[in-house]
Amino acid sequence: MLSILFLSACNNASFKEESKVTIKTVKTTFNEKEKKPNKKSGNVNFYLPSGYSIKDQTPNNIILQNGSDTYILFINPHEDTSSEVVYKATIEQYKKLDTNEKYTNNENKFGFMTIKQLKDDNLNEITIGVGGTKITTQVKTSDLNNESKIMMQIVNSVKYTKEAKE
Repeated sequence: MLSILFLSACNNASFKEESKVTIKTVKTTFNEKEKKPNKKSGNVNFYLPSGYSIKDQTPNNIILQNGSDTYILFINPHEDTSSEVVYKATIEQYKKLDTNEKYTNNENKFGFMTIKQLKDDNLNEITIGVGGTKITTQVKTSDLNNESKIMMQIVNSVKYTKEAKE
């Protein structure tokens, strides 16, 4: 019984430490110069790191794949980078979030990150967004920091063509 309690405490401490580092990483990445888009899907251009591919797409969702990991990139071209509409819709989906961070910069750009620990103590649902764009995946606690940086680079790079806004 004691070992179960000890292991539970270690998992929570691990999540707390990893989420603190992740919050800083996402804020830093949010404030960095955007990565240059290297992929196009419909009326959207965005940066996609090496190893990632487009698995499927609809007008508002692009399903990305990296190995066995799947990411959903949601795009609302009617919302600009200062919009909080996608953020508000995201947090309304949850009764309780374990991490809920908002970011703004000098250019009036709005970013956010939410993390919800799942029933499997080592698995989390993470969503990172900028304005009308967000990306969501499930990730192990130990990978939160690395995944969050890449996810912010992707959403921070999204650019719409003129047709997307019409």
